[in-house]
Amino acid sequence: MTNELIPEWSDPKEPGKCNSVVRKGHEQEGQAISIQKNIRFQKRKDQEPSVQELYEGVLKGDRSLLARAITLVESNAEQHFQKAQTLLQKLLVHSGNAIRIGITGVPGAGKSTFIEAFGMYLCGLGLRVAVLAIDPSSKLSGGSILGDKTRMEQLSRNQRAFIRPSPTAGKLGGVHRKTREAMLICEAAGFDVILIETVGVGQSEVIIRDMVDFFMLLVLTGAGDELQGMKKGIMELADAIIVHKADGPNKQKAEQTKEEYNRILHFLQPATKGWATKAFTCSSLTMEGVNDIWKVIKSFEQTGKNSGVFNERRKIQLREWLYSMITDQLQYHFYHHHGVKDLLPMMENKVIAGESTVATAVESLFQTFLSSHE
Repeated sequence: MTNELIPEWSDPKEPGKCNSVVRKGHEQEGQAISIQKNIRFQKRKDQEPSVQELYEGVLKGDRSLLARAITLVESNAEQHFQKAQTLLQKLLVHSGNAIRIGITGVPGAGKSTFIEAFGMYLCGLGLRVAVLAIDPSSKLSGGSILGDKTRMEQLSRNQRAFIRPSPTAGKLGGVHRKTREAMLICEAAGFDVILIETVGVGQSEVIIRDMVDFFMLLVLTGAGDELQGMKKGIMELADAIIVHKADGPNKQKAEQTKEEYNRILHFLQPATKGWATKAFTCSSLTMEGVNDIWKVIKSFEQTGKNSGVFNERRKIQLREWLYSMITDQLQYHFYHHHGVKDLLPMMENKVIAGESTVATAVESLFQTFLSSHE
């Protein structure tokens, strides 16, 4: 090997052992210069799948198209609304066959840990589980803060499970306004159990109660102190109270806490007619009590279907969904009205400056909004 071919990074003591060589390039006459400066390379955008492609993909359980279908219904873009509604209309006949379970809890109760353990148990039974985890939205990016996929590593890798963290998008109570649509799509995809986790910030529990069949509240040991900060109304929403982390030295305390809750629940009105809400203990670490919780849920489902309460609740939830959507649409059209958008800053300044009452400002805004619809 000649010296001019030996690269400078080769061992000078043993140059013959170098496997690479450097050859000088020669520019041919008339060769076009292909390298240009200051060019920004952009990733090619994938073509959006059609409604029919999404429909067929969801029914086949294609995880990629399932995720894209949910992204479509979560979109706030006007051009996506009609497409999303067409898709939902087609999928509607295939939905409604899953058991819908809402899960909330006090801070530190281990909701995600429990959902992962419970989800893995259900997958082990041969069931398909979808987790819709409602994350608080970042005010900076609008995206999810908690990132449940990173907190449910084991479950996210299970082929029988599907986890979808959804940002709340500023919705009151911490519940994303499209959770119902996402739930419908997951049911059409053939999932047997839908788990909805709330952020646990007060009114989110009330909203979740209106979209699930069975609602459970996760608590920790120390019922006396816990109940001081817990609203009676939240306990009245629950179909079961789970004293979590009942393992090791904490197990005995958990049993005591369970009994304390059961004494209190005896005096509260049950959340579901014909069903007595009770407290149970559970450990996601040892899996003790997890199977009992599933038995309770199955018993609840059977009892409710036999009495008609189960189906009646779903009808009431559809009615609530209708009125909720009416409110959302009215709010959307009001704030996107050109006249309202122009007048609102002026009215806001007048109210702040004390030149107008709030009622007068609102009346002026609605007169502007309604005048264009007469």
